[in-house]
Amino acid sequence: MSFLKSMTEQKKIKNAYRAGFVAAGVFLLAAVFCLMVLRALLMPVNVAHVNEVSLVVPRNASTAQIASLLKEKGIIKNAPVFRLYARMRGVDGKLKPGRYTFNTAMSISGIIDELVKGPPDRVKLTVPEGYTVQQIADLLEKKGIAKREDFTRALKKQWDFSFLEHVPVKEAGLEGYLYPDTYYLGSNSSADDIVEMMLRKFDSVIRDHNYAERAASMGLTLHEAVTIASMVEREARVESERPRIAGVIFNRLKLGMPLQIDATVQYALGKPKEKLFYRDLEVDSPYNTYKVNGLPPGPIANPGWPSLKAVIEPERNDFLYYVARPDGTHAFARTLSEHNRNVQKYQ
Repeated sequence: MSFLKSMTEQKKIKNAYRAGFVAAGVFLLAAVFCLMVLRALLMPVNVAHVNEVSLVVPRNASTAQIASLLKEKGIIKNAPVFRLYARMRGVDGKLKPGRYTFNTAMSISGIIDELVKGPPDRVKLTVPEGYTVQQIADLLEKKGIAKREDFTRALKKQWDFSFLEHVPVKEAGLEGYLYPDTYYLGSNSSADDIVEMMLRKFDSVIRDHNYAERAASMGLTLHEAVTIASMVEREARVESERPRIAGVIFNRLKLGMPLQIDATVQYALGKPKEKLFYRDLEVDSPYNTYKVNGLPPGPIANPGWPSLKAVIEPERNDFLYYVARPDGTHAFARTLSEHNRNVQKYQ
């Protein structure tokens, strides 16, 4: 009996060891699986197609709030994992507020490093040529650089620049005079700072090229020249055509013909449309150059130097019409019948 009892006890011990090994194996597999999942969640969102995102971390924001913002912007995959990792790193509560530029190729570790270090001293802002003030406002808000309402308020201020002395007060405010360029802003730059920087750049460009004087030699005020340049900017897709389009505008003005520029109608409508219809051409606005002769009250966009230059160095031609081709270039015509043939051909 003692021998059988001993064998039974040994069997129980073996079964217990076996069960323990199985449990340990299951635990180990579960731990490995959890580590793999955690590692995957810590990895960048997208390395193949990198998307740059600007983010403003508010003052006194908790790690949980920052994690939610990052997840909302698509910069991290999982907010709880971000919070857990920050706690494991011992930096919970040490993430600094400010304006950051992250991208989808950054790991959570890299993002936390940046947040612990604090915001960079400079933020890059590129304003494309031909943007309206509303498009600039959209850009600033999208990038988290300034709120739309703050930027709009800054546009209405009385800015002390000599070139603005004779600019008519317009609802758009400063349209045409915010020079499109790449700017580097301080992380705490305000909407006022941005507007002043763009106005200073415009002032520098026109001074360097004696622009007001050269416009005056053509019988134009600075405001008229910038207005024409803005139409050239919005109409031209190929830089080499800008002087030619400027020449067409001058030819029509000289003959007293309505300019009939689609871009001014787009501006009057307040939002871009892929295609204008006849009913759009009836919009009641001083910017509708199909209904109002002469120049509109002011610029319809913020032109870059190539368009500004085209106004003071226009091509001398006898074209009165042009129509866009599918490739973005234009077919120019001297007579209405020739223009109608081009319209049938390309539109």
